[in-house]
Amino acid sequence: MERPENLIPKEKMADILRDLAILNAGRTTNMAILHKNDVEPMPYLYAKYGIDSTQFSDSDRYYASLPEEYENIYAKVEARLEKEKEEMEELKRVNDSIKIKERELKREAKNTKDSLP
Repeated sequence: MERPENLIPKEKMADILRDLAILNAGRTTNMAILHKNDVEPMPYLYAKYGIDSTQFSDSDRYYASLPEEYENIYAKVEARLEKEKEEMEELKRVNDSIKIKERELKREAKNTKDSLP
């Protein structure tokens, strides 16, 4: 396939595909959130990245015609998503430990208050 004139650069394509994966996951998990916030995935991505459907389609087809390039793009997307997942899990662990510590401190304060004459 011939390289399109308006080819989306690989890094930008990886960013778009990452966002698309997240939006699609959100759509399958809880479509109501997207509707509530009036978000349609593809028009949102086109506006965010300053592209149109033809440019995306042409670029996607072009990269798909080069399996190694396409695989590299998707490997970047997968690595980013995995890294972001790990970061979110770490934040959750930290938040959970903070909540546990807060409960312990409240319990200690209550026990101290209850034990005063």
